[in-house]
Amino acid sequence: MLPKPVLARAQAEMLDWHGSGMSVMEMSHRGKEFMGILAKTEADFRRLLNVGEQYKVLFLQGGAIAENAMIPLNLLAGQSADYAITGGWSKRSVDDASAYGKIKVVASSERTAYRQVPDFASWTLDKKAAYLHVCTNETMSGVEFVDMPDTQGVPIVADMSSHILSRQIDVSQYGVIYGGAQKNIGPAGLCLVIVHEDLLGRASPLTPAVFNWKTQAENQSMINTPPSYSIYIAGLVFEWLLEQGGVAAIEKVNVAKAKLLYDYIDASDFYVNHVALQNRSRMNVPFFLHDESLNAAFLQGAEAQGLLQLKGHRAVGGMRASIYNAMPIAGVQALVAYMQAFEHAH
Repeated sequence: MLPKPVLARAQAEMLDWHGSGMSVMEMSHRGKEFMGILAKTEADFRRLLNVGEQYKVLFLQGGAIAENAMIPLNLLAGQSADYAITGGWSKRSVDDASAYGKIKVVASSERTAYRQVPDFASWTLDKKAAYLHVCTNETMSGVEFVDMPDTQGVPIVADMSSHILSRQIDVSQYGVIYGGAQKNIGPAGLCLVIVHEDLLGRASPLTPAVFNWKTQAENQSMINTPPSYSIYIAGLVFEWLLEQGGVAAIEKVNVAKAKLLYDYIDASDFYVNHVALQNRSRMNVPFFLHDESLNAAFLQGAEAQGLLQLKGHRAVGGMRASIYNAMPIAGVQALVAYMQAFEHAH
């Protein structure tokens, strides 16, 4: 979901951006108009997450799945890397990275159907690993990290696609943060990468130029034509977030939204959420009806109420409410009211 003020502004600026006589979609990516948009978008993003100057911010294409391959190509440099599997997306990251070098799974919750982050004491970390990869919010299973293990200096690479900007983080804990924009930032087509400058220059010679972080950093993410319109919309979202009071303010709203929904599910005998309390995602709330023969009726009734896209991921089943930053608390209240009514009727 995108904030309505963002969509309204994009609509108003669609045919003529700030008197330029052009839509953003028509601009040269190297023209002064778009270069100004890109510079402000990066500055606002850095402000929102307090990204220090020792980090480069890249605006790339291909999404997080492309980065699954580009991470080992940029960082392995003949070493091995540690990966934690806490859901479907981190498992996909392991599969994608394995073609490029030695990948070691140091923790996995697959046997428990991805219902929690394994206790850090059980992780078999390698002090000589090139990096540790984690997915800090698993959209399919609704599992979220609340802290990071002590890697004793090994850089942490974090896929934050689905909860970036939803909660305060200490960027300095990470070597790399990356994520596709389409969950919590803007439309599909854009992938953001935050990479510490010390990790640049390690890329394999086989790394394509458009995915070589050092090359892109040296060229302001312009080694190829960037996803300019997606960057523009992301910039509008960043402005909207700053107007709300920044990440600290939106985090309070997200906490309230998630609590409202989880509290209702926990109080009900009709619905259930299986994720461990300490790892419940604030962004993605999977839940199941005890009588799953009612799933189709639940979804049909929800759609009739304007409650859309509640079907769970095909790999998990059940229902899933994605309550990203732009979802107002009124939307969660409407969902809970519908769930109450459906429970009463059945």
